[in-house]
Amino acid sequence: MYIGVDLGTSAVKLLAMDSDGNILKTVSVEYPISFPKTGWSEQNPEDWYDGTIKGIGQLLEGLDDINVEGIGIGGQMHGLVILDENDDVIRPAILWNDGRTTAETDYLNNEIGKDKLSEYTGNIAFAGFTAPKVLWVKNNEPDNFAKIKKIMLPKDYIVYKFTGSYVSDYSDASGMLLMDVKNKCWSKEMLEICGISDIEMPVLHESFDVVGEVKDEIKSVLGISGDVKVVAGAGDNAAAAIGTGTVGEGGCNLSLGTSGTLFISSERFSVDDKNSLHSFAHADGGFHLMGCMLSAASCNKWWMDEILRDKDYSGSQKGIEKLGENNVFFMPYLMGERSPHNNPLVRAGFLGMSMDTTREDMIQAVLEGVAFGLRDSLEVARSLGIKVDVSNICGGGAKSPLWRKIVANIMNIKLEIQANDEGPALGGAILAAVGCGRFKDVKEAADSIVKVVDTVEPEQELVEKYEQKYQQFIKLYPTVKDLYK
Repeated sequence: MYIGVDLGTSAVKLLAMDSDGNILKTVSVEYPISFPKTGWSEQNPEDWYDGTIKGIGQLLEGLDDINVEGIGIGGQMHGLVILDENDDVIRPAILWNDGRTTAETDYLNNEIGKDKLSEYTGNIAFAGFTAPKVLWVKNNEPDNFAKIKKIMLPKDYIVYKFTGSYVSDYSDASGMLLMDVKNKCWSKEMLEICGISDIEMPVLHESFDVVGEVKDEIKSVLGISGDVKVVAGAGDNAAAAIGTGTVGEGGCNLSLGTSGTLFISSERFSVDDKNSLHSFAHADGGFHLMGCMLSAASCNKWWMDEILRDKDYSGSQKGIEKLGENNVFFMPYLMGERSPHNNPLVRAGFLGMSMDTTREDMIQAVLEGVAFGLRDSLEVARSLGIKVDVSNICGGGAKSPLWRKIVANIMNIKLEIQANDEGPALGGAILAAVGCGRFKDVKEAADSIVKVVDTVEPEQELVEKYEQKYQQFIKLYPTVKDLYK
């Protein structure tokens, strides 16, 4: 058996997969998130560890007769975890969707310069990236900065607690703005700019590399025996891509999770001239381009839970019928925006309401606004000559047939739905199976395990209606952005 872990923002999700790729069981354990100031987002790394231990314990209940051979972890990217000389966490982790680093991001992009950043790392600075967070701690919490002995990412903290190995993988480390992505090594220039050295940084590996074994004391707590290998794992989007079979040249995956991503895999490293998309390493050993919007399914969760106070997501969507005809627009910038606008200060808003606007119109606008935001990144990819006609889709939002239909028609691409919508957790289990030698490489594993069970085809009439709506949508951001300086 192989255990896959998805260390998410609101919960850790785990699954058990047998050697043939069948999912035996899934569990989820929630943990808190803190917003101490407007635009800030933090978590306690110990909550991740406790949740993972609890989740594995629940996962193994009733599966005691099956041997655990390996564990692979996909995790939320960009979060800054810092440890002192005693391996104690110095301060709460600053998360991927935290927007406090405006000054540091501006310093990197404007004073160091986007051209140099792109030369050093293949990317420019975004507020959610790890390097600006390091600079923020240096500038605002000098006492904490002086204590730093280890810098790591969220899933790497779990790997370290489980194995004692201080490592990261190329896909996750790509999002730190501290790694030379093209050459898969730490950037000496970026480390120097941030006032740190490679001594504080983890050893880099491919995602499927075995980096250690679960410690005896943890196996004792979990009630398991034998050698349990742990692979380096991957950033959540790369892990989700593995879990949806998005590997090799030209694969595409859309994720409607807390954040939203457009993920295009490639065997070669490439950069768009405006750095609107991220140029990262992939968990299959290659590379990928990725557009990331900070709020996707979380927009619908916010609207339903906090505003409408209605947990019946699917029931609330039943009255939505007039697709492509909604006059209400939603700008999905609840936490600012990353791709392609790179603006942590902009905020969400509705536009176009009238006296006859209905509850269903507002819900529909939220779903459409997220799909329009994803298309913004797709248009950047298309401008590079990349042709995307078909894509996998995953994430909690992808469970909605209505949302899938909206996405397919707004983006004018065919969507493929897999038998198992477990995304990063399945990707983690696949990486563990590859690391343990069950498959020769990631592509063989993905081809064997990931199965398409349904498709959503764009409809020409709807595509044309949504094209007109999208041309209106793209005028909104330039109109409102100066309100949020």
